[in-house]
Amino acid sequence: MPEGPSVRKFQLLTSPFVGQVVVKVGGSSRKINVNDLNALRLQDSQVHGKNLYLAFVAAEGPLGPTAEESVLQTEAASEASSPAQGGQEQVCAPQIHPQDKELQELQHSRSEVPDTAEGPGNWLRFHFGLFGSIRANEFSRANKANKRGDWKDPIPRLVLHFESGGFLVFYNCRMYWCSSPRTDPASDILSVEFHRGRALDALRAPDPICYTLLDQRYFSGLGNIIKNEILYLAKINPLTQGSLLALSDLEHLLDCAIQFSSDWLHSKLRGKGLHPQIYQKEQCPLGHAVMKGTLGPSGGFKRLTWWCPQCQPVQWLMVELAERSVSLCLKSLINSV
Repeated sequence: MPEGPSVRKFQLLTSPFVGQVVVKVGGSSRKINVNDLNALRLQDSQVHGKNLYLAFVAAEGPLGPTAEESVLQTEAASEASSPAQGGQEQVCAPQIHPQDKELQELQHSRSEVPDTAEGPGNWLRFHFGLFGSIRANEFSRANKANKRGDWKDPIPRLVLHFESGGFLVFYNCRMYWCSSPRTDPASDILSVEFHRGRALDALRAPDPICYTLLDQRYFSGLGNIIKNEILYLAKINPLTQGSLLALSDLEHLLDCAIQFSSDWLHSKLRGKGLHPQIYQKEQCPLGHAVMKGTLGPSGGFKRLTWWCPQCQPVQWLMVELAERSVSLCLKSLINSV
């Protein structure tokens, strides 16, 4: 599913339409009645982690703050104007059972990022599935034939035509009405309010580090691509327990997460592609064979993970070897006395 940098870019695509009235609607969504959006005004656009929120009001109602005036929009705009260091861009997820994958991800996201209030409201929450996207003033076209040999364009879940003549198209996403967006910038890795201390406390847990990194309560917007890449950059094995890592190692991992996510967003806004070092690779940049496994907590959500056994050694084995060495030294000293 699209990760934090992608959803931030989606928000920037919606911002020019803030303040405009919807004059025509379409789409295949069955979660909402798309006709309910007709004649409403798009009042605001916000992003939190992997979720986009759009606020709609009656066309004759007063306008609230625009997206440009919102805190999250200001952050995204300032990031877009900053110089990037090392371009990164989204790559396709593994081509394995897309429908099952989307269902698992959507179920996972519901447990991770619940809305603050249930029931009807004026905020429409978008959560994107596998290959989910937003396009402005254009439709997505098929770039290859399907299994039947047909060239069929993707079917939009929602299409919003505005009074200016422009339109937004939403693909492969789930939509829910809510009374307000769930916004916790302290957990958003792309927010200036991201809380490093809370994130470090979470990383210290005696759990495999690859499980903790995908916990949206502490790393909202961090997804599988970012997880794989930053663990390789920090030279940490994905199954290493966070409690075995030195504070300096955890600090470095957190720096990699923030820098990689920021660089990815900047390069996305420049239209550049992602060149991963470990994700979906058979060899690491040093030529070592890469291992792949489906990792996740027992009874929880599991994700494909790639790592280099040589560049990312198992931490518990290193600790065990060190303990054995100390034990042998002590025995030697005792015997010599």
